[in-house]
Amino acid sequence: MREPLTIAVAQPPTVSHDLATNVATHAAVVRAAGTRVVVFPELSLTGYELEATTVDITDPRLGALVEACAAAGTLALVGAPVEGERGRHIAMLGVAGSGVTVAYRKINIAGDEPGHFVPGDKPAAIDVDGWRLGLAICKDTGVPQHAADTAALGIDAYVAGVAEDSVAKLEERAHRTATTHRVWVAVASFAGPTGGGFATTAGHSSIRTPTGEVVAQAGAAPGELARASFHD
Repeated sequence: MREPLTIAVAQPPTVSHDLATNVATHAAVVRAAGTRVVVFPELSLTGYELEATTVDITDPRLGALVEACAAAGTLALVGAPVEGERGRHIAMLGVAGSGVTVAYRKINIAGDEPGHFVPGDKPAAIDVDGWRLGLAICKDTGVPQHAADTAALGIDAYVAGVAEDSVAKLEERAHRTATTHRVWVAVASFAGPTGGGFATTAGHSSIRTPTGEVVAQAGAAPGELARASFHD
């Protein structure tokens, strides 16, 4: 039997357009979380700023986060805008002690996002210590087909970073995905202001069992996080 996978969902305070400051905050969260995986909200490294400068995965400013992940043995899933072959993407980066990769590019862009970004072209899942994590970003979580396509990759959990102002919407989407596909669901939601017209965001980052039970949840304040373990 595989070991449980410890995971945290974080909602750090974010300074718009300030990559270095946000990296330092993310690194501090990783060190404090004490978990194998830490999930951060959509565009967490820049704030939800659609015109933010894209993040190069080789940028030396990411080094502090790589070092924190190496020391803690953590994989951090963080939000950032990135350049791709077809244009700019809203992405989820995988940051580990070995470096930084682009783990997933958001498929379902919405609102003003199409004026700044192009959609990703396929769902994604990653393997961590025998657990298969399907990845999602914000609007993806509200599109049942995205959850279905991601679940078809043989996932154990659906892991998302979001920028959302409705707690009710977060709750409904997470519960639906967990109970429909019988997978763990972990959602890291921004809290407080985060740019892009969001004067406030929902917070209430959460982790749910495959039956939809909430086993860990943060409150509404920036800086909070919730921890739990995925287990068989």
